Amino acid sequence: MTALDDLRNAAGVEFDFAPGAQVPLSGAGSGRTGLSQRIASVAYRDGSPSQIKEPNDGAKVNEGKFTLLEPDLGEAFTRAVETRMLADGRKPLIQAFGAEPQVVVEHALAAKRIRRQRDRRLTVIMAVFGLLFLPGVAVWLGLFQLRRTFAGSQDRRAGALGSALLLAIAALVVLLVLRAPVTGVLQIYLWAMLPAPVIGWFLAKQVAERTAKNLRAHWADLAGGGGSGVVVPEAVPQNPNDADAERLRIGLAKLAAEQESNLTYYAGTKGILGMGVRWGHWHLAEDLRPRDPGREIDPFRSWDVARAIGDQMRLLERGPLHTGGFSAPVITHWVVRHVGEGAGEVGRPEGPDAEGYRFSKIEVERICNEQQYGAGDRHYLGVQFVLWEGELVITMMITVTVLHHTLRIEVSGYALGPLDGFFGKKPSPPTKSVRGFPKFWTKRDVPQPVVNASEAVRLAARAPLTWFPKTLDKWGGTIALPEPFGLRHTWATKPWNHRFMVDDVLRTATPVLRVALSAAFKVLRENGVDMAPFDARAASLSGAIQDLSPKHADEYGM
Repeated sequence: MTALDDLRNAAGVEFDFAPGAQVPLSGAGSGRTGLSQRIASVAYRDGSPSQIKEPNDGAKVNEGKFTLLEPDLGEAFTRAVETRMLADGRKPLIQAFGAEPQVVVEHALAAKRIRRQRDRRLTVIMAVFGLLFLPGVAVWLGLFQLRRTFAGSQDRRAGALGSALLLAIAALVVLLVLRAPVTGVLQIYLWAMLPAPVIGWFLAKQVAERTAKNLRAHWADLAGGGGSGVVVPEAVPQNPNDADAERLRIGLAKLAAEQESNLTYYAGTKGILGMGVRWGHWHLAEDLRPRDPGREIDPFRSWDVARAIGDQMRLLERGPLHTGGFSAPVITHWVVRHVGEGAGEVGRPEGPDAEGYRFSKIEVERICNEQQYGAGDRHYLGVQFVLWEGELVITMMITVTVLHHTLRIEVSGYALGPLDGFFGKKPSPPTKSVRGFPKFWTKRDVPQPVVNASEAVRLAARAPLTWFPKTLDKWGGTIALPEPFGLRHTWATKPWNHRFMVDDVLRTATPVLRVALSAAFKVLRENGVDMAPFDARAASLSGAIQDLSPKHADEYGM
């Protein structure tokens, strides 16, 4: 068995690597593509990596050893997405309800490919003007590194003292070159040593400028929710031993399979990871008593009730009037695991009853019937609506438990709000404010190149090291995404500031609760249960839910 066979078995996926295999277009025809593309737009952006903390301050910026080699936001985000979502041995991901993670990953790979093409050209320029005139390049890079050390990495001014020191050092270098005690060819080389890198810098700036405009065009398209799908040619093996392509392809398949997992996690007051906080909770609990005196009720299990509720929920989109009504819900029997509010990572389904990233149907049924008290995973029936093109995810979770003679039906509401506005920001053309002439008391904005002098030097210095990403991570720095990481819930805001989203969340609860009770009661009647106490309790609960309002259902104020 080859290493590639081991990789396939570890991934739990199979592929047909026949000639002509293609990677499908990302997100074609999906209503969630616009949201995913806004997230993906970060991979094409420029600017400071620290901007990633704006939508979620749980992200961390790990500084490198040399500020001259630090990545910009797009480079750092692309690297973080690639390593976090495709690397071998990565931690599990949280499902991205309302989004398509594969779209984001594919765009990150596309942005990497654009930058890699730029870096190839910059590497050639560095080889010609860097190796041949290495002492001059070292002097220039040293001066730029000193400037960034004095001024910071984000184009702030170096200050009067820093500028004076830089000028003094530069003048000293020029004086030493001109007064060097050499003649002939060596003197000509020394005199060319300082201006030659400037020619290389000018060529590098042209290359970087063209690429920056290309990246910004993609950024603008995706931030507006537009843009087209991308292909990932790197994931199409060119031969049976193309390990890198197959590794990437398997990583994408694992990513898609993991999104279909039926295991999710409860994180205290954060609610269910990926679904949002719990904003409402209703329950009905009554004793199971036989309807007919002298006769026992027919035996049934919690799974019988949960399955009946799930079957009935599939009919939610139907109604007596043609009013549009509900969209088709996603019905899922979930296994929910508690991880705590401060958890840094989550697990995966394990054991003989795990099938890839999912628990088997038999195991889900066993958990529903047997794990209702004490330690262990719990079963919930989920009814999920993805609305507003993925901006709003409404999930109603239903659980059925039987303890002694008491049957308890609980319905909880969870809501995940829209993306942070950070992802909708479009690029603005760089400008510089200058005083007017002859009206010096006025100011006007003058367009500036996308890539300035410092940026061109940074890109040229990083280019040769992009072939050694781990070394570049160490020397230049990286960003760490918030954990437990999921592409959707990590960047979500609260839905309560949007009037219509609030209405949709609140309107969902009443019909879902009533359908759940109706389906459960049908099972109870069929098994000879006295329904009088259940009907009375249901009437009271149905009236109470008329006046519902969102609240912190997981904060008990103790």
